[in-house]
Amino acid sequence: MEHMAAQNDHPGEQAAQDPAGPSSTAGRADPVRLLAIRDAPLSLDEVFAAVGDPTAGGTALFVGTVRNHDGGADVDRLGYSCHPTAEAEMRRVAEKVVADFPVRALAAVHRVGDLEVGDLAVVVAVSCPHRAEAFAACRKLIDDLKHEVPIWKHQRFSDGTEEWVGAC
Repeated sequence: MEHMAAQNDHPGEQAAQDPAGPSSTAGRADPVRLLAIRDAPLSLDEVFAAVGDPTAGGTALFVGTVRNHDGGADVDRLGYSCHPTAEAEMRRVAEKVVADFPVRALAAVHRVGDLEVGDLAVVVAVSCPHRAEAFAACRKLIDDLKHEVPIWKHQRFSDGTEEWVGAC
């Protein structure tokens, strides 16, 4: 699911609108608006609202849900757990995205605990001056979050087997 609103998306306009470049946050509040790891259901509305910004013409939202299969096996349910440093690592990942893109606002929440098929596992959103930047920053955010933040998935399959994903 993606929510997107865009103004103009002309590559040359960024320099005119944001001469300080992507990493400039001078005079602006912290663009990292919401970061959380929660053991309760996640809210799309909360994440989308967190990245609202009048200077943003593009907002990209990514939602990761629990699917009913993986690697050819039927998944019944799964559980997420995390290391105590996970939120600090989320902050580090978010700040790198802010440094690399003209982010106006960014939010990321990840669920831990037992989840059922169809439950929301992760929701991230980024708003930027233009849609292309928002899409790229959102993709970078979710990819780096999944690869660098110590959150592990314990899948339980319908045949009684189980598997840990992302665990060392």
